[in-house]
Amino acid sequence: MEILQGILDTYAQFFNWSMWAEVLTDPVSWGYIGTLIVLEGLLSADNALVLAVMVKHLPKEKQKKALFYGLLGAYAFRFIAIGLGMFLIKLWWVKILGAGYLAWLSIKFFIDHYKHKQSDEDAEGNGMNKNGILIRTFGLFWGTVIGVEIMDVAFSVDSILAAFAVSEQVWVLLVGGMLGVLMMRGIAGVFLKLLDNVPELEVTAHVLIGFIAVKMGLSIVHVEIGHWWFFGFIVGAFAITFIIHYMRKDQSSAQTAATEDQQ
Repeated sequence: MEILQGILDTYAQFFNWSMWAEVLTDPVSWGYIGTLIVLEGLLSADNALVLAVMVKHLPKEKQKKALFYGLLGAYAFRFIAIGLGMFLIKLWWVKILGAGYLAWLSIKFFIDHYKHKQSDEDAEGNGMNKNGILIRTFGLFWGTVIGVEIMDVAFSVDSILAAFAVSEQVWVLLVGGMLGVLMMRGIAGVFLKLLDNVPELEVTAHVLIGFIAVKMGLSIVHVEIGHWWFFGFIVGAFAITFIIHYMRKDQSSAQTAATEDQQ
C-alpha cells in the first residue's frame, strides 16, 4: 500500500502548478531541459528515420496518421515511465542498474566505432514485414501502428534512463522528455543533417552518456556533481567537438589543395 501511495504522490506532482512555475522560472532547470533535448535529438535522429521506414509500405495518407498515433503512444509511455521512474530511482540498486546500462551504452559505442562495425542496415528496407504476426493479427494499418509503438518504447528506454541521471525533478523530466520526443519526430532531419556535417557530434553524445552514467553512479554514494561543473562539462565537450571538427576540415582542405598542386 505504501508503494502504491508513493507512486500516486509522484503522479500528483505532475499537476502541482507551483512546482511548474518554479521550474519554468529557474535557469538551472532550463539548462537541464536543454541538455535533455539536445541529447535526445543527437541520439534519436536516426531512430526517426527507422520509424519512417516502418510505415513506408502504407498508403501516403496513412503514413502520417500511423506516425501520429505512434507519437501519442510515445508521450503516454513517457508519462507512465517518468511517474514510475520517480519512485524507482530512489532505490539504490535501480541507480546501479541504470548507471551500469548507460556506461555499457557508451563503452559499446566506442568499441563498435573504433572497430568500424557501425552499419546503416536499420535505416534501409521497404517497411515492416507484411507477413509478420502484428500485421496478420491486427491488420495492415493497426499492426504497423503497434509496431511503431513498440519501437518507440525501445527507443525511449535509453533516453529515460539518461534523463533520470541528469535530474530527478518531475517537471524537468516531463518537459525535457516530451520536447525531446517532439524533436525526434519534428526536426529529426535537422539533427541528421547536423550529424552528417559534424560527424564528431555522435562521439560527443556518447561521451556525455558516459559522463551522465558517472553522475548517476556517484549519486549512489551521495556525491553530487554541481550544476556549474555539469554544464561546464557539457559546454566544454561541444566546444572541443567543433574545434576538432574545424581542425580536421582545415587539414583535409590543405591536403586536397596540396594534391591538386602536385597534379
